Amino acid sequence: MPPINGSDTAWLLISTALVLMMTPALGFFYGGMVRAKNALNTLMMSFSALGFVGLAWAFFGYSVAFGHASAWCGGGEFFFLRGVGLAAQGTIPHLLFFAYQGTFAIITAALISGAIVERMRFGPYLAFITLWSLLVYAPVAHWVWGGGWIGKLGALDFAGGTVVHVNAAAAALACAVVVGSRKDYARTAILPQNVPFTLLGAGLLWLGWFGFNAGSALGANKTAALAFANTMLAPTATLVVWTILDLVRTKKATAIGAATGIVVGLVAVTPAAGFIGPMAAVILGAVAAFPSYFALLYRARTRLDDSLDVIAAHGVGGTVGALLTGILCAKAWNADGADASLHQLGIQFIAVAATLVYSLVATFVIVKLLGFVTALRAAPKDEGLGLDFTQHGEEAYARGEGAILLLDGRSE
Repeated sequence: MPPINGSDTAWLLISTALVLMMTPALGFFYGGMVRAKNALNTLMMSFSALGFVGLAWAFFGYSVAFGHASAWCGGGEFFFLRGVGLAAQGTIPHLLFFAYQGTFAIITAALISGAIVERMRFGPYLAFITLWSLLVYAPVAHWVWGGGWIGKLGALDFAGGTVVHVNAAAAALACAVVVGSRKDYARTAILPQNVPFTLLGAGLLWLGWFGFNAGSALGANKTAALAFANTMLAPTATLVVWTILDLVRTKKATAIGAATGIVVGLVAVTPAAGFIGPMAAVILGAVAAFPSYFALLYRARTRLDDSLDVIAAHGVGGTVGALLTGILCAKAWNADGADASLHQLGIQFIAVAATLVYSLVATFVIVKLLGFVTALRAAPKDEGLGLDFTQHGEEAYARGEGAILLLDGRSE
């Protein structure tokens, strides 16, 4: 076993902090796009994942993902962090590897909230993300990164195209279907309450994503430098193409569109970041803009209330990125020796399809079972008043005593 490397450890400490920051950043990204009466609740859906998913990961999730029981699921050797100490895991302390991977589990669960904001009760939501992180995220992480069957098949997923983005988007679809649409969806205009919040969130997500992708090299090395550069380049291309599409279609370049384009580019380059060259990253980012952009437009014309377009951004973006990894990867740029081929493309397709089907079905079962135990939806009156007040007893923005009395319901 090689000794612990100080440089690698320092980089992973920084990367872990950067990825942890992404979850509050996601809260601001999502929180700016909902109505003012639900802004605090939306932020809390992200912040709460830090605690509930974080503890679930420490108690059971890490062992399920990185234990060694079988090709399908890890064993219990690391339950409650038994055996996870300061000895080397590669060139970094095992405990640091656990913490870094935990930040991925946290933000993946939080991503799902974008499909069910403004209507799901907070208690059932907390139960859902805790169970989902253990029963869906951890097994898929094991399949790809923990010595499971997808990894052994040869699938390339550098930092989470399938494990994080396709996984979360499939879960978002199941949740949106089971929970149902908002009571005023497609009846009244539902406008973003704070676009600067969304831009701030997108910027902080981009910053954190350098830890997400470059940190996945698990060391301060050439692969980290490649992933870092690709994480800078791909979203720039997506942002340019997304802006041009907006200008051509509506003659206006929207800020929400710019923020969404940045996130789509980041999502798409995630599985490929350490396997492709910088010019390929530009191509990947530019190409990824098109399917996500038009998927978002199509979804808006349907009855599916994926409120903040988790499916279009993360599902479509993650799928495109995973498949293009099989087309654009090059031996000259990656230490794994992966090269583009139809065979690799086929393996990438299997990884995406397996993740999508498992996450969709398992999430559907989890949410349905929770629905038998407790009501998932806020009452229509509570939904109308807003989940900030009805779920938390607080408001994102003070509105004065008269407004408080009205929200209390006693003045109606």
